Amino acid sequence: MSGQIIGMHDWLATPPGQYLLAWERAQIAHAVSDVFGFHALQLGLPEIDALEANRMPHRWLATQSEAELKTSPRVAFVTEFFALPFPANSLDLVVLPHTLELTADPHGALREVERVLVPEGRVVICGLNPVSLWGFRQRRARWLGKSSLFLPPEGEFIGYLRLRDWLRLLNMEIEDGHFGCYLPALSSQAWLQRFGWMDKAGGRWWPILGAAYFLSAVKRVPSMTLLNPLRKSAIRLTGTPVSVANSAGYTRATGQIDLQDKRSESTL
Repeated sequence: MSGQIIGMHDWLATPPGQYLLAWERAQIAHAVSDVFGFHALQLGLPEIDALEANRMPHRWLATQSEAELKTSPRVAFVTEFFALPFPANSLDLVVLPHTLELTADPHGALREVERVLVPEGRVVICGLNPVSLWGFRQRRARWLGKSSLFLPPEGEFIGYLRLRDWLRLLNMEIEDGHFGCYLPALSSQAWLQRFGWMDKAGGRWWPILGAAYFLSAVKRVPSMTLLNPLRKSAIRLTGTPVSVANSAGYTRATGQIDLQDKRSESTL
């Protein structure tokens, strides 16, 4: 960026931000399209409709920001990511697009995700790779004390290997993990297109140096026999106070929400 610091939402509208979003949308859509169940949740980043390709009947987008609640009609409610208003073992899928980077307590948020996931439930995560050309340019700008950074100043990088260790400690088994977005840290669309060949070469010659990574994991519960009833009983959100949001296309959320698990209900 030239001469100014911009936030994550504004940065995602820039050419490199759109390039990143396009790659992440493709990875997430492929990962969630065949995940089955009843309840799915996306935490943060309304710019990505991470649950669009999923067919679960109940899907929500939660945010930590009142501003996002007002500007995005898809946001269902506002909550702290380390204190989700769902009972334990109640969600089949949780998607975290840069969520851990942008929350004040990434450890707490990940522990909370593990708590609300059902056994064999899945978590899908996207993040920025500190070991990349983008990460190097960001660190260099900070070392030199420059006011203009390539990436937004919000949040902190969480390395891919570090995140895998966190998941393993929570008995989350890694199913898939890979890198993408190998173009240099350039702000111009024309220059990004000139280096388009690096996306094909990067996956082969320097795979761990992609600007972003994608990771999916499954919650494992040792020595547990899983049953697959035809009909699950209704679950109720805990009494954690949340803000009621726009209901267009998504279920309205309040402090107490009944989640009816009927296959006949329409997909949101």
